[in-house]
Amino acid sequence: MSELCPCGTGSSFALCCGRFIAGKAFPSTAEELMRSRYSAYVKNDPEYILATTHSSQRRYYSRKAIERWAAESSWLRLEITAVTDATVEFKAYYSDPEEKIIVHHEFSTFVFENGRWYFYEGEAR
Repeated sequence: MSELCPCGTGSSFALCCGRFIAGKAFPSTAEELMRSRYSAYVKNDPEYILATTHSSQRRYYSRKAIERWAAESSWLRLEITAVTDATVEFKAYYSDPEEKIIVHHEFSTFVFENGRWYFYEGEAR
């Protein structure tokens, strides 16, 4: 039996976000990119997070900080609350090292550049 994708689509990881994280395909929508970035946090893949962040914004993110947050969190589920062509509002549920449940509620903006989607910025809600 194949592993379900952490992003919550009900598809297998290999056929859903896994193919993006492995570099075999690129997300065709901002929502697909957002879901794959969530899955990259679950899988603790900071390289994918950085590679899918717009080049003008990468300097604001630390590989070590991403890796630490991903490793210290127990990712529970993703809830998409609103989507447009270039924005995704979501809630990511996780527990911290003290097992406290946290809801990260964010409104994210994405840009399509040179045939690919990139995360541009996120606003916590």
